[in-house]
Amino acid sequence: MSRIGKKLIQIPDGVAINITDGNFECNGAMGKVNFEIPRKIKLEIKDNQIEVTRTNSDKETRAMHGTARQLVQNIITGTSKGFERTLEVIGVGYRVAIEGDDLVLYVGYSHPVKLRIPEELKVRVEKNKIIISGIDKQKVGQFAANVREVRKPEPYKGKGIKYSDEVIKRKAGKAAKASK
Repeated sequence: MSRIGKKLIQIPDGVAINITDGNFECNGAMGKVNFEIPRKIKLEIKDNQIEVTRTNSDKETRAMHGTARQLVQNIITGTSKGFERTLEVIGVGYRVAIEGDDLVLYVGYSHPVKLRIPEELKVRVEKNKIIISGIDKQKVGQFAANVREVRKPEPYKGKGIKYSDEVIKRKAGKAAKASK
């Protein structure tokens, strides 16, 4: 049995949950999210906790057991607290701005790179940091990955866009080879 699937999900205060006919609805302080529960997966509320079980043990159902549990956990966390991802822009002359619904990146190209900010996300810029927040963990992570993809950090000077908790392995330049 799935180790993750067996864990019970704690329902925090201020979160209303409704489970009907294969549909999971969660309403919290940050917003409201609907989720279609995979077939052969059942959700039950017991003592302010959600238990995720499966109806049988075929391969597909076993594969979806832990995944469905974690998706429900992420929805509950997202609607109660939200998710946040922070990116740092490192480089001389590199800067970031928000213009209307676009995130504009000036990261060493001959032109500024414009990325459309999805409606369900909030993006803030503080000096050299980009803070992306929202209630959907997948959308927050995907937009952060799209921003990072514009100029990945390089290993020699460390220039580029990196996650705030990312560690970049630095390489020695040509000088290291000359000493041999």
